[in-house]
Amino acid sequence: MKKILAFLFALIIGVSSMTAEAETTKALDPENTIYLDLTDGRVVIQLRPDIAPTHVERIKELTRQGFYDGLLFHRVIPGFMAQTGDPKGDGTGGSGKKLKAEFSKTPHVRGTVSMARAASPDSADSQFFICFDDSSYLDGQYTVWGHVVSGMESVDKIKAGSQLNNGKVEDPSKILKMRVVADVKEE
Repeated sequence: MKKILAFLFALIIGVSSMTAEAETTKALDPENTIYLDLTDGRVVIQLRPDIAPTHVERIKELTRQGFYDGLLFHRVIPGFMAQTGDPKGDGTGGSGKKLKAEFSKTPHVRGTVSMARAASPDSADSQFFICFDDSSYLDGQYTVWGHVVSGMESVDKIKAGSQLNNGKVEDPSKILKMRVVADVKEE
């Protein structure tokens, strides 16, 4: 009897968490929500056009083109962030369109999605990162364009890089596909 009750409890918890994720996604604006599918699961990102309208539009444009599909997480530093969005896979590439910075007071906390850039504030292109932990020292210096609303456990499983080599990853994890939710047919 205890085994049956334990099984039923586990089943209820599993269904509840799946239902909660579905409800969270339904409550979000599909045009401003992204599914980022990784090997270890789906990450749901709520876009922030209220603080970074140009960056959000560019991310959606690239996403709709399939630009991010198959790209590597080339730089991953435990306790800090996982970076992707470079078609070259080494941190030197982009889509070819630099964006003017849209810095805000939005803090870099666990789950924040922000643009990577070079030394110039207006050098963000297609590369972005997801924060593993609070990184307040980045606040006001990088454009925040989204926040993970579910699936951080999948982000946590992205293969980490070497601390000795600025987070460079050998045999890195990759984005399976990235989609704007408004464009996704029922799965």
